Amino acid sequence: MLTVDYDKLRLTSQDVLLDLGCGFGRHAYGAAVRGAKVVASDLSLPELIDIRSTTAAMHLSGELTCDNSVELAASDACQLPFSDSSFSRIVASEVLEHIPQDDQALQELVRVLRPGGMLAVTVPAWLPEKLCWMLDENYSAPQAEGGHVRIYTQSELEQKLKTAGLVPVASHRAHALHSPYWWLRCGLGENNRLCKSYHRFLCWDIENNPNFVKIIERLLNPALGKSLVVYAHKPEAAI
Repeated sequence: MLTVDYDKLRLTSQDVLLDLGCGFGRHAYGAAVRGAKVVASDLSLPELIDIRSTTAAMHLSGELTCDNSVELAASDACQLPFSDSSFSRIVASEVLEHIPQDDQALQELVRVLRPGGMLAVTVPAWLPEKLCWMLDENYSAPQAEGGHVRIYTQSELEQKLKTAGLVPVASHRAHALHSPYWWLRCGLGENNRLCKSYHRFLCWDIENNPNFVKIIERLLNPALGKSLVVYAHKPEAAI
């Protein structure tokens, strides 16, 4: 289940992509099967170990060829262990809302992005996220360890990208059908019967990917999309 649209990111097999805050690797796998060279980076060692096992299985099954690679790196977003201009594409999906020093993290992402490269940042969209904070006082940090520390408006996020030296070029919303699940979970608790039923529906959707559900979600995304995705370009010359 990808949040970033790799066509909008203009990803090709010639790209070297950093998946920052990769989690269990969904964007790393998506880029690798398209032929890109990928570095999956996260602070969580168990998740990186899981990615290593999954990529090994994908090689054995033929989903990844010898031309594909997914390298792993344990790193802090505010102090990346990479040289300047190391990557032509960067994905930072659902990361910045966890980082108190988000401006510093963005400066690091710009540093390691090549001039002419593109970055995709995803964060929780303002309205769905605001409702979660209102429904459950334990949803966000500091009550939730490692939880969200802020809520972005689109204009605020785009301004932060501009301040860091990037040029926003496109945006969209994703995962509208996930917003009601989080409202149910925050309002009723994850063990509530209705919440559990809705979660089963989401799992079924991910596993089967039916066209009619994709159409419904596409129609709902502009208003209810759980994630905001902004694509930005690093100019060839300083701005």
